[in-house]
Amino acid sequence: MNPFPALFILVVIPSVFKGIHGDTCSVLPRDLNIEEGSDAQITCQTSCVRGKVFWTLDNTRVDDRQSKSNSTHTVLTLRNFSRSRATIQCNSAFTGRVLGGTIVTSYPKPTNLSCILHYDNQTTGGFPDLFTCEWEHRDFSALEINYTVLCASCSNQTELCRSQETTCTRDYYDIGDVILYGNYYSVVVRAESVLETFSDPYGFTPLKITKITQPEVNVTAVTDHIWVSSRIRSYPSVYRYLCQVTYVKVLHDGTPEDDRRTQEMSDKWTLTIKNLESCSNYTFATRCALEGAPWSDWSPEKTIQVKLKKSDFKPRLWRKITASQKNGVRTVHAMWTKIPSECPEKFTYTIKQTPYNKDVTGGNDRTSLCGRSVCEVNQEAHWIELAVFRNELLLVEDSVYVPAAAESLPGVTDIQTSTMGGAVVVSWNAPLQEVSGYVIDYSHDGDQFYWKETHYTNATLSDLLDMKPYDITVTPLLDDKTGRGTQARQVCSRVGEPGSVTITQVHPNDKSAYVEWGVKSQEVCSGVVVNYTVYYSATEGPQLNVTVDRTKRDIVLEGLNPETQYSIYVKAVAQTGSTKSKERFFETKRFDPKLGVVLGVSGSIVIALVLVVGLFCALQYKRFMEKPLPNPAHSSLALWPSATHKKAFYNPSESFCAKVHTEEVQTTSTDLLTSGCSDDPDINQTEGRSDGAVTPASDVQNEDPVNPVNVNDQSSDVECKKLLSSENSLSTPYWSQSPVETGRTKQYSRAPVQQQGQTAPPTVYVTLDMFEQGQSR
Repeated sequence: MNPFPALFILVVIPSVFKGIHGDTCSVLPRDLNIEEGSDAQITCQTSCVRGKVFWTLDNTRVDDRQSKSNSTHTVLTLRNFSRSRATIQCNSAFTGRVLGGTIVTSYPKPTNLSCILHYDNQTTGGFPDLFTCEWEHRDFSALEINYTVLCASCSNQTELCRSQETTCTRDYYDIGDVILYGNYYSVVVRAESVLETFSDPYGFTPLKITKITQPEVNVTAVTDHIWVSSRIRSYPSVYRYLCQVTYVKVLHDGTPEDDRRTQEMSDKWTLTIKNLESCSNYTFATRCALEGAPWSDWSPEKTIQVKLKKSDFKPRLWRKITASQKNGVRTVHAMWTKIPSECPEKFTYTIKQTPYNKDVTGGNDRTSLCGRSVCEVNQEAHWIELAVFRNELLLVEDSVYVPAAAESLPGVTDIQTSTMGGAVVVSWNAPLQEVSGYVIDYSHDGDQFYWKETHYTNATLSDLLDMKPYDITVTPLLDDKTGRGTQARQVCSRVGEPGSVTITQVHPNDKSAYVEWGVKSQEVCSGVVVNYTVYYSATEGPQLNVTVDRTKRDIVLEGLNPETQYSIYVKAVAQTGSTKSKERFFETKRFDPKLGVVLGVSGSIVIALVLVVGLFCALQYKRFMEKPLPNPAHSSLALWPSATHKKAFYNPSESFCAKVHTEEVQTTSTDLLTSGCSDDPDINQTEGRSDGAVTPASDVQNEDPVNPVNVNDQSSDVECKKLLSSENSLSTPYWSQSPVETGRTKQYSRAPVQQQGQTAPPTVYVTLDMFEQGQSR
């Protein structure tokens, strides 16, 4: 084993550690605690580094002038240190390496110490009851802090009181042998926690720290001022006191104004206050103090109402003259400034009229009282006089001139009026004669009048009723008389919105709706409607609108959707504003109502036609049923004579009923017909005839008187026509019948006359009379 490495470790390493420890850099003291505002010194050992060092305070470099250095140490001085906690570090200027550091903590001391002697009961007198000291101390520890008030000027720093708060109170009787009146004392507060600190000393004399009790305040309202006095209970009047009075006006809602005033009282603790508003409520309070001592608490407030001061009230009497009546009497409305109702005293007024030339006409015997505020005067000039009494004592008087009816007086010209923001601006031209001012009187109903006085040729009338028409008169004032009043054109205080709009009718169809509206409660000062806008919208859809001029009060809305609910309202627009109706709802129909009308009319026409046709058919059927029906059982047959009588058959003068058609077809008769025909012997006789001629019935009747042919000569032409209408029909069994022998078929044919020998003449059966008397269907 080589012993050299072991020898190296035993010799070299200890020497290295020895050199390092001998040149260690450090910062002293560590974790420094100092009193707030005091100075602190911190030392850095610099033997372990080469070159200079620098200091940082919370990572901020400190000015090098605050430190001093030698070959082994650098000392940093922090003056008036006020930070609660800071980190101080020493750094190598060559390498920037931190050589060491410390934390400096400052603890505050109590400040603003003050003490007073005061009373526990504000109604007692004599010496104070309590001794109280107060101070301020910033918290610096989470632990409890114990405070002690010490008498620094006393021997052994006598303890006056203890507390864990920043105030300390002790009965004065307990320390009365320590704190005596007439001496000077100094006290301090000691704060104890982790550290101990003292406040700056506070010096006093007991009389200068005595806070006297609240004074009593007395307030009296006199005619034109308020008298305030104070009374002090604590000390006798041998001491000098200072007192203050504070007062503030109380508003109508009971809250005080912001303008609170304070005045010093005299040595006798009294004060006269004159600059107060008449008939207003004020609250007063006082406080007092010994000279150089703290102020007492404010006394309880007292409220009093200021009386009406004569200097604050001016009646400003004026009059409004109406036109003369038929008897020459003029009515004069007197008006004046009323005393505010807030004034607590009793006031009465008297109005009287006196002729202007009373001295000429005999003195005061023509003076007369007026009823309330209305006087009646004749055509002469008069004075209207007002007297105001307070508690039956005359307070103030005033008078105004009423010119004679025929008196020539100057007046203003070219009166112009305009409305602005609810007020009326009036301007005019002054008369040529010099005047002392103008009075503008105005009224909205002719019963209640207002007036305003000005020295200019314009005035603004405010506080008017909204949207009311006003009559305005301007009268110039002369030295001791009044001029002629000139009335302006009636003007509205404000031209407002149009009258209220009401939708009166809504008649919806399937794709349109008729809307009608009206404007109600139209006042004089309502704005003139410029146009109407109808707004409508479906439940789920955009709002649409259509505008019409002011002359229209209805409209038809087109392009609507069937079976859809719509909302609608109408807006009336004027230059001064707009009003709108209440929203109204309607629903369009599924089909056009006109379609139902058309269908109804068409159906009615069809029904009428059906009824008419049915009625006609019924009448025809009835007539047809009432006609007699021929019965073959009552018919008779005859053989027509020879062809010589054919001419008679075709005689146009004969009745159409004589026209007989023969059948050339083969027919088969029934057994009854055959048996009926076989009984007639004449039938066999006619079979051998071949001329085929048809013999008229008259001839047949003459030839065969035994079996005459009965021709109904009374048959009407109507019946004949009806029978002839079936001329072409081969289905009737009554016009021509051809008998057929039983058991055989015989063919008949019509042959011309020259072929007589070839064809046998047919036997013709003619139905002539088959009706019974009175027979019908």
